[in-house]
Amino acid sequence: MGDVDWAGLFMPGTPLLEIIVRGSIMYVALFMLLRFILKRETGSLGITDLLVIVLIADAAQNGMAGSYQSITDGLVLVATIIGWSYLLNWLAFRYPFWRKVIQAPRVQLVRDGKFLRRNLDHEKITEDELLAEIHSHGCEDVRDVRAAWIEPDGMVSVIKAGGGDTGGRKKQRV
Repeated sequence: MGDVDWAGLFMPGTPLLEIIVRGSIMYVALFMLLRFILKRETGSLGITDLLVIVLIADAAQNGMAGSYQSITDGLVLVATIIGWSYLLNWLAFRYPFWRKVIQAPRVQLVRDGKFLRRNLDHEKITEDELLAEIHSHGCEDVRDVRAAWIEPDGMVSVIKAGGGDTGGRKKQRV
């Protein structure tokens, strides 16, 4: 089995400030990429939720597998990631300006039975993709839709022209 290096197990092998800076840069960079480029790929998880899960899994795995010199290294990185997630969620909750920066706005794709082509182009959604989503909400044609939006989490909401909704939002990756 071998002897356990108790001092090496808990003494940081990397300067703590370096771990915090590296974790901060990676979190913010990945957040920006997900927020502005891949927002439609996140499904029903929020961007920060997905990012935290992926980064914590990696940070914890490295700490447990010995890729770091100590458990402390892994714990500091996990704490940094959770700290950024908490800070961004708090800023979005507390300040409308930060909410607009951190959370993608919902975008209307259909109004009164007509596609909003500029918004479809901006969101990189084809008419066929949106029609498939409209069909999954029980509408035969775009003319049956009073309004449809892509929500901040990537799901599509549809309101029928007759005034009733379609039974809630359905998970959709467009």
